Amino acid sequence: MAGARRLELGEALALGSGWRHACHALLYAPDPGMLFGRIPLRYAVLMQMRFDGRLGFPGGFVDTQDSSLEDGLNRELREELGEAAAAFRVERTDYRSSHVGSGPRVVAHFYAKRLTLEQLLAVEAGATRAKDHGLEVLGLVRVPLYTLRDGVGGLPTFLENSFIGSAREQLLEALQDLGLLQSGSVSGLKIPAHH
Repeated sequence: MAGARRLELGEALALGSGWRHACHALLYAPDPGMLFGRIPLRYAVLMQMRFDGRLGFPGGFVDTQDSSLEDGLNRELREELGEAAAAFRVERTDYRSSHVGSGPRVVAHFYAKRLTLEQLLAVEAGATRAKDHGLEVLGLVRVPLYTLRDGVGGLPTFLENSFIGSAREQLLEALQDLGLLQSGSVSGLKIPAHH
């Protein structure tokens, strides 16, 4: 991930009080739907349009009153996604990676949480009533996990958007590691290597 250094979680937690921790989560669910009756969706993967016009994952900074990274992340999910986020909890077992960038003493932690399709649909339905909707979060978007016959439409075009920080690389790494992509949907895409 460009300009970012991967850390083990223990190393990240031992950085000391001068560091701030931000946690974000990829939320996904199996989706049996078919686009145009012929392209299997397979999974629904959520990202959000941020206040700065870039795509990212829901989450944010852990506050001093949060008792753990996951408590802070779950609080942020409720603020950004609404009350439907209280129906599930992102846990340490959902943790994927930590990175520090060249910026100001911030370590970013990334999680991936599998939901039921009903939970994910409830998050989408209630997101416009969330505390941060229209402020920090401008809306939710699903990631197209397919490539259309033209070889461009779908995921390749989606990846041309502007992403915050390492979100694009985190997305690609998680899609590959979790087995969420259709075979052939990443042909020609650069999947980041694990460091």
